[in-house]
Amino acid sequence: MKKLIFGLLLALLTLVTLAPAQAQCVMCKSQVEAARSERDDYDVAGLNKGILYMMTVPYILMGAVGFFWYRRTHPKGPAK
Repeated sequence: MKKLIFGLLLALLTLVTLAPAQAQCVMCKSQVEAARSERDDYDVAGLNKGILYMMTVPYILMGAVGFFWYRRTHPKGPAK
């Protein structure tokens, strides 16, 4: 039952956070706005994707460490 509730909450959280992300910090945003005013054809989609990509790597690493820590401290099989 706990797994079902956890799965539903995780699915709900995933659906709620599907909105497009604006990943620019204040300095990046000001630089993009300055470049956009100089050139009309400046596209910020690549900058946003790059920032999101760099942001995901630490979360993946932390998740992997947490997963392996959990597997090491909670071995499979019945308790004796």
